Amino acid sequence: MLLAVDIGNTDVVLGVWHENHWKHVWRIRSLPHENTLYYESRLRQHLLDAGLRSGDFGRTVVSSVVPPLTGMFRTMLGSLFGTEPLLVSPEAYPALQVRIDRPHELGTDLFANAVAAYAKYRRNCVVVDFGTALTFTTVSAAGEVLGVAIAPGLRTAVKALAGNTAQLPDVPLRLPASAIGKNTVQSMQAGILWGYVGLVESLLGRIRAELGGDCVAVATGGLSSVLEPLQNQFVETNIHLTLDGLRIIGENG
Repeated sequence: MLLAVDIGNTDVVLGVWHENHWKHVWRIRSLPHENTLYYESRLRQHLLDAGLRSGDFGRTVVSSVVPPLTGMFRTMLGSLFGTEPLLVSPEAYPALQVRIDRPHELGTDLFANAVAAYAKYRRNCVVVDFGTALTFTTVSAAGEVLGVAIAPGLRTAVKALAGNTAQLPDVPLRLPASAIGKNTVQSMQAGILWGYVGLVESLLGRIRAELGGDCVAVATGGLSSVLEPLQNQFVETNIHLTLDGLRIIGENG
């Protein structure tokens, strides 16, 4: 068995890979101010509920975009499973080259997304990750990460608008039927959600044009199903794409 751990800004996602599928996927809230006990107790409970023991795992692999949690999880997993976890980086998987100005700035979750998408399609590809941030990671047919575009995620945009205005509330991420809102909630939903439909379509169009038109797109992330009108833009929506990339890196890194 392999345990993949994706430490993000909102959640820590843990996946158990066994017999060629994700047998278990768990989420723990990312709370950088919490100590090791908070995470270890929840992980132990998940293992207990699933009837798993630490000795069942042959390898653990970790991606983290939350520096305060990186060292904590490295130590905790090493102690719990008896082996040092593999920390994802471009150096850990040289089969995919990173062609950006500062490769160390590339989020390891985005690198994992790129690894998974390229391993499956072997052609120009852009991965759109609908998470805390909305990211577009472009990979070439030659197996190179060409670059990334980053925008605020859907929930981040809603919270920013509600948090910086006196009279606008937090609203559910539900796409309204009309782009012309008839009340405050509908107006915010129309502006943000229909606005993001246009944002994604526009960026995908520009990326494809820069690559000569030959480019497939893959959607992932917890909010990838919110903007239903975008589904025809993607060859697939894979909620576990990041975990898939971590698995590939863990098995070959």
